[in-house]
Order: sequence, then structure tokens, then C-alpha cells
Amino acid sequence: MARMIDLIRSSGASSHVMQTAARGALSVPPQEMIEILVYLATQTKIFAERARLTLAGWDETSSRAAAADPRTPKEVLAYMITPGNLRPTLLPALLENPSVSENSVAELTAAASRYMLETLVKSARVNQSQTILKSLSSNPNLNPNQSAAVAEKLSAFKPPTTAEPETKTPASPQAAAAPESPEPNVPHQAASPGLDDVPDETVAAYLTEHATEISAEADKPFQPIGGIEEIAPETSSHTASAEVPTETVASSSAGGAAAAARRAPTKKAYLSAEEQRGSALQKISKLGITGRIQLAMKGSKEERSILIRDGTKIVSLAVLESPKITDGEVEKFASQKNVLEAVLRGITMKRRFIKQYAILRNLTFNPRTPIDVSLGLIKHLLTADLRNLSGNKEVSDTVRKIATRMFRQKLEVTGKE
Repeated sequence: MARMIDLIRSSGASSHVMQTAARGALSVPPQEMIEILVYLATQTKIFAERARLTLAGWDETSSRAAAADPRTPKEVLAYMITPGNLRPTLLPALLENPSVSENSVAELTAAASRYMLETLVKSARVNQSQTILKSLSSNPNLNPNQSAAVAEKLSAFKPPTTAEPETKTPASPQAAAAPESPEPNVPHQAASPGLDDVPDETVAAYLTEHATEISAEADKPFQPIGGIEEIAPETSSHTASAEVPTETVASSSAGGAAAAARRAPTKKAYLSAEEQRGSALQKISKLGITGRIQLAMKGSKEERSILIRDGTKIVSLAVLESPKITDGEVEKFASQKNVLEAVLRGITMKRRFIKQYAILRNLTFNPRTPIDVSLGLIKHLLTADLRNLSGNKEVSDTVRKIATRMFRQKLEVTGKE
């Protein structure tokens, strides 16, 4: 006999049945009712809000059983642990459920409220995962004692100090483009101004940590979100110039030699802002994934502004790992609609960034920001920004409604005072 959830998914249920389902009033087992409600809340428009309200007040015993059961569908568990949906009483069961993904737990720990942190820092699963602990360490709600405890646990995951042979990790984009070569082209890297500001060990650590993802995306070329045409030369009201590097990172020795030969006759010592951007784009378009990662972490502000839009997630996220990146750059990235959602989520996982109100505000007003991230940030907005957000037609209805409710609550509190 087919389950009701299958009938609903196939659009075979009547409108009356769907309305009854959204109220949680169908005669089906509790576990299946929860599954139906999650489907309605995430996959339909007409019944979504009613289903979300029903889930928020669903029987705690049934909810806890579903949260603890590894056989519960992953989409149900993902819904339950999303910050905007999470019921605190279900947190312990969800944390220890092996079917709840590590990424879901990591996203939660980065935005968890103060009253959830005590549970998180005591969780065996949290303390056994470097990924989750890193995310937890970025949570701005941690008190000093909790921060110190998390830092101590993280230190236990640090790799041995013995260095890997240099030939295993490319020391430059040239080496990444030609991995067969046993000799990294260090002179070219050193000649590019600013590249030595970031230790090779920092890049090597990132490459090692994400080796699997890099291998899977090895052949993916540079494809910026929004397309190449959007990366137009930026004009400036004042004269902006930058010294031309005597040598730049090239993707192959042949291409580098040809480019050098074309540049040799010119006597021009400076590039305009427009030319600089065009030069950076040409350089990036020739690089493989490892070269782009290195440039994202070691390159210039101009290069970071282009690579943050890289359609390969592991490259765009490398920009946020650059020790050279500034709060001003991240503030701009937080408002961009032509970046991956993973970039906007990644910004919130960096405590240094999310402590900046301008960054927090830009993320909340950005319609590209994942809704669960926005809902976790709204409570930190000032009254004036809550008012503006409540009337922002670009963000989702849910974000606007929550902003409106919080704005009214703050007005009531102000009125009482």
C-alpha cells in the first residue's frame, strides 16, 4: 500500500487533503506526518507557512524520536537542524544522530545562540570533529571560557610539524599547471609583488585539507558567477595606478614566454585601474584550480575581487582564507549577488567578519544569502535596518515577515521604556 507522502509528492492528493496535512491532522503514523509536513514546508508555496507553524508546535515525544532515529529521511533531519527551524529540546538527539550530516552540524554551530552553546561544547560528536570545532570557534556568542576550551580541543588536531616534500604540494600556479614537473618555479613566484606576504605553509595546508574536492574539480576552468562580461573594467573618479609586476604568474611556460615577449618592447611602467583588472582576468583565465587557489590566498585585492566569483566553490572560499583580505573587501562581498551561496555562508563562519555590523547587515539584505543564514542574523539588526528590511522586496517573504515582527517588538520595548 502506497504511503500518503508518496501520493502528495506525486501531486495526487486533493486540495482538502493537502490543507489537512498542513495542519498535521492526517491519520498517518507520527513519523510519516512529520515527513509530510517537512515536504510541504520546503517544497510547496501555498501550504508552506501553515506546515512550518505545525512543525514548530509538533508533539515533542514524536519529534525527539524522529530526531534520534538514523532511519529518518535526511531531508527531515536537515530541516530539523537548520538554525531557523531548530527546537532546542531536539538538539542533543540531532547532534548524536549519525544520519545528520557533519556540514549541517557545522553550519548550526557557527550561528548557535548562547543557550545552545552549552549543549554543543559538551557534545561528543562536536568535540571529535575538527570541521565542526572550527565552525564553533567562529561563533560570536562564545564566552571567553568556551572559546578557550574550543581552541584547546582544536589544537589537538594540528598535524605534525614534519614538513611534506616540496614536490608534493605545488609551490606556485606554474607547478599546478604542470604537475609532472618535479621542480616548482619558485623564482617566478618570488618576482610577483605581494605573493611572498603569505607563507607557503598556509596555502599548502588549505590544499591538503581540501585535496579530495580539488581532485574532483581538477579540470574545471575559471567560470565566474554571472559570466565574464560582468567583470568589466572599473572606472574611478580619481587616478588609480599600480606598478606593473615585472613577472606574472602564467599557466604554462610557453604562454608566459609569449606574454613576456609581447610586453618587452613597451616602456609603460604603470597600469590604469581598468588595465589592471583586465590583466588580472587574463592571468586567472589561464590558471588551473590549484593555481587559482594559490592566487586567491596570495594575490592582490583585484585578483581576489575576481576569484571570489569563481564558480568552483573551493576556489572562491579560498579567498576568504587569505591572510591579506580586509574587512572592507568582505563587506563588499557580503552584498554581492554574483557569488556562490557557499561564499556568503562562509563569511558567517568567520568570527572576525561577522563581528562587523556592516558585513552582518549586508548579508541580511542580500537576497542571495541562504534563508537560514539571514534568519540567524536578523536578531542582531538595529531598529532602523529592521524597518528597511521589512520593506525590501528583494529578500524572501519569510525574511520580511520576521523583520517586521522584530521591528514591532523593538518598538514596543522602546515605548515601554
